[in-house]
Amino acid sequence: MSLLTIGSVAFDALETPFGKTDKIIGGAATFITLSASYFTKQNNLVAVVGGDFPQEMIDILVQHGVNTEGLQIREEEKTFFWSGRYHNDMNTRDTVEVQLNVMENFDPVIPESYQNCRYLMLGNTAPAIQKTVIERMKSRPKLIMLDTMNFWMEIAMDDLMQVLPLVDVVTVNDEEARILTKEYSLVRAAAKIQKMGPKTVIIKKGEHGALLFHEDRIFFAPALPLEEVFDPTGAGDTFAGGFIGYLASTDDTSFDNMKRAIIYGSAMASFCVEKFGAERIINLTADDIRKRVSEFVRLSAFGIEE
Repeated sequence: MSLLTIGSVAFDALETPFGKTDKIIGGAATFITLSASYFTKQNNLVAVVGGDFPQEMIDILVQHGVNTEGLQIREEEKTFFWSGRYHNDMNTRDTVEVQLNVMENFDPVIPESYQNCRYLMLGNTAPAIQKTVIERMKSRPKLIMLDTMNFWMEIAMDDLMQVLPLVDVVTVNDEEARILTKEYSLVRAAAKIQKMGPKTVIIKKGEHGALLFHEDRIFFAPALPLEEVFDPTGAGDTFAGGFIGYLASTDDTSFDNMKRAIIYGSAMASFCVEKFGAERIINLTADDIRKRVSEFVRLSAFGIEE
């Protein structure tokens, strides 16, 4: 089933305890579409870049089966840029610099060929843009998933509260869930978010896994303990891409299938953190993914003798 992703395609500059980079390719939509490409073959992108964005990276997206008809290229402008520095625990980071550039006036245009998409992934961007995309769909997709962050809660809470009732799934991290609801308990926070509109809430806990709340049911997916974590940038987006990509490939939005999807999303995220940027998720094989998912199954499987 077809998937449409809206979000940023960007440049990142990163510093972690393991090293630093100059400008590399990043952006929510980059990680989402690359991750989803391993599951669904109808993978459509809406984003904007400047004339400084390398054609080689667009070619990589196309080689992964991503339809770039909806990628706007503004030749006279610059691509969105974010620079960040991670602390020693890799769970916290400081934003060093943000240059909105083409994202400042991004007006998402939905090509006619995208209008029949069954799954819509609203990557982390301004809630007003996310709402505009939903309004520009001629028919409502079967499932709409939204990612957001604390930045939008601080500067655009009213806009966020307008878009949340329009979506089926929302994904936030534990800190953002608490900011959004003013509840410390994640169970209570998820229940409050569900009352805002989305029936399904995913709360990401970084190296401690992810919680799936679907109506009145809860599922916990562990994170895979890794020997080396080089760069967590994009891990949440890679998770989201694996999750919705798997749902789109199976066209099954039941709770049981969402549990499988969250494991596949977690597996994809575990690859992402092993290298800087999107490097690790560009050249995966089906066998790589199958083996990694099996590791998750072994990690959490147990039996009880009565």
